[in-house]
Amino acid sequence: MQTLLLWLFYISSFYAFIPGIISRIFGYRVFRKGIGVQDFALTFDDGPDPQYTPRLLDLLNKYNAKATFFVVGSHAERCPELIRRMHTEGHLVGIHNYVHKSNWLMRPGTVRKQIQLTDDIIYGITGERSTYYRPPWGIVNLFDFSKRRHVKIVLWSAMFGDWRKKLGVERLTEKMLARLNPGEVMLLHDCGLTLGADPEAPEQMLAALERTLEEAKDRGLSSIRIDDMIRAAEKSPLARMSFGKRLLVGLWLLWERCFHFLFRLRTVTPDLPFLHYRLRPYQGHTVSLDDGTTLNKGDPIIELHIDNRQLFELGMRSRSAAQLAIRMIRRMDKEMPFLAEIIAEDESLSEAKALYGVTMINRGPEKFGFTVKDLPKGLFASLTKFYLSILMSVIHPAGGARLKERSEALVPKIILMPVSQLLDANGQKYTGAKLRRRQDAGTELEADIAEAEFPGAHAH
Repeated sequence: MQTLLLWLFYISSFYAFIPGIISRIFGYRVFRKGIGVQDFALTFDDGPDPQYTPRLLDLLNKYNAKATFFVVGSHAERCPELIRRMHTEGHLVGIHNYVHKSNWLMRPGTVRKQIQLTDDIIYGITGERSTYYRPPWGIVNLFDFSKRRHVKIVLWSAMFGDWRKKLGVERLTEKMLARLNPGEVMLLHDCGLTLGADPEAPEQMLAALERTLEEAKDRGLSSIRIDDMIRAAEKSPLARMSFGKRLLVGLWLLWERCFHFLFRLRTVTPDLPFLHYRLRPYQGHTVSLDDGTTLNKGDPIIELHIDNRQLFELGMRSRSAAQLAIRMIRRMDKEMPFLAEIIAEDESLSEAKALYGVTMINRGPEKFGFTVKDLPKGLFASLTKFYLSILMSVIHPAGGARLKERSEALVPKIILMPVSQLLDANGQKYTGAKLRRRQDAGTELEADIAEAEFPGAHAH
């Protein structure tokens, strides 16, 4: 009996669990996120619903937003007028199986029939075939990958738990606004009849969505269909990456999440992460700071880390190292005042001696008042250079080719800034005269950075 159960576990893992992990973490043969500058994607599962879907369509029309509906075939069969309206109003109609049942629990032939039946229903109503598919709960099995030629599997980058009524409108709105960023694929539900969902939950979703669409309008963001987002993404450098490099990126970003959890990193701007930090004792050799003080082993420091996902996305959207450098400088310009405010309001942070990071040599940090010093030779320096070299090959616009050019310049360096330099005696924020002078000299800054080496990523 135990042997039988063990074999069932192995088969189940090979059939469903492992493919699910591969698709969720590494994005293998699925679409999860776009690369737009001003576009995001609203997607709705489980409908159509005769009570909530008409109101949702009215709301989308009000804000001129386009969406993608992954419909349950049996629901579409009962509400053909709603499917017809989705299509007529310019939305994309996708497939969510004929019944809302996990692909883990169905044989490949059964899944194929579910998809085909739903597609036939959509075609009978709209006159167009659907080639976009989201499996219920986003769960794929081994054979779902083989159907890629017939349907494109679409998952998501942002999920909010909007099927739970207890979440509340305010909390749901907060979660949605926090992920209102270009390229996001938002998962929402216009029907609450699925197992585990609350029937009245879509009421709260509609309220939160209206606030989100209002904010999107104010920020110049617009919701587009998944097919439009995919077409734009397929023209990007990321689409031309080999699977091996995408796997490397996936593992790298997975390590990023583990590192943040293990070392309890905090984020300067959680809504759009870019700069992370933690308070820790300094472990290096004694160094002199610009304010005349010395940094000794055991002194408290604020260690800085740039968000690797944001760094990767900036790299993918940049045509050159100079453009990437300029974009990073601009992001740092926005982050530093918030970091200063956080430090000023936290007694333990304000008592730290210095801001500290490790980076590939560049002149970017010097623009913010950091001092760049050599990293003492040793095992840590060697491991850091190896890690940053991999990082460089992943996010640099020139890819691994950059490592072959002027490799002697790609040396890890320490960057340091006294906390007293970030905050003056009156607790004023970083946005003082020095920052204003730097902003007034924007043209000079960009020209200088264009000559600089790649701005480097802070090592973990």
